[in-house]
Amino acid sequence: MKHFLLPVAAMAFGLTVVAQDLPQASPYGEVEQVVGLTKVEIDYSRPNVRGRQIFGDLLPFGKIWRLGANSSTTIELDGPVMIDGQKLAKGKYSMLAIPNEGAWEIIFNKNPELWGTNRKEDEDALHIKAETAPSDFTETLTITFDEVKDDKARVDIRWEKTRASFWISADATEQGMENIKKALAQKDPKAGAYASSARFAMERGVMTKEALGWAQKAVDMDAKYYYMHTLALVQAANGLTKEAIATAEKSMDAAKKADDMAYVKLNEAKLKEWKGK
Repeated sequence: MKHFLLPVAAMAFGLTVVAQDLPQASPYGEVEQVVGLTKVEIDYSRPNVRGRQIFGDLLPFGKIWRLGANSSTTIELDGPVMIDGQKLAKGKYSMLAIPNEGAWEIIFNKNPELWGTNRKEDEDALHIKAETAPSDFTETLTITFDEVKDDKARVDIRWEKTRASFWISADATEQGMENIKKALAQKDPKAGAYASSARFAMERGVMTKEALGWAQKAVDMDAKYYYMHTLALVQAANGLTKEAIATAEKSMDAAKKADDMAYVKLNEAKLKEWKGK
């Protein structure tokens, strides 16, 4: 009996050790960014340089790479986007790379469960070129979103002394206008809802006359200087320069009383622009 129990106990101990949560050589990481109104999430494992030469040696040029370690890197989109001028539909994809000097090829594959680089090429959804540039030394593979503005963002992949980059964009105009319709259809919308709707429509260059009505409605409901500033901007966008000047002057006076110098300066700049015409 003793000879039987000891191995069982040892086996149980061994299973316990295997089940332990231990640190990985290439830790898991994720990065998330809203581009326009579309959420983009990238999940990847992050290997380290550890004194090795990476590109052109550990990762030979011209050979496919899982863009990380362990399972392939994935990208998940909750709406359609444009990458390198090409459309990529909503969904989750594996991301792989073929490093080359000067530019990498980035592959988006429809199978998000890939392990390594074993993929079916007919499941590739998109191939793009990511331009490379010298970078400060980066020990751990790092993927970031930079220059996030105007419905687009630059995706940077940094490792060793190389940075590979590509742009991702998602036009938020259509979705934004749909959101406005829903918000203003609610019972008793607030002044802020009318003002933000007017400003969005004006900045996107759509429905400017309707935006003028929304901006006026906001001021009629609550004559705050920031709502008046929005009204002035929308008036100017509709060619009502004289009215815009009068509204901006009222906004500036109210901002001075509130000691909000940021809005004072905003109004001053616009008044100088409009009076100079």
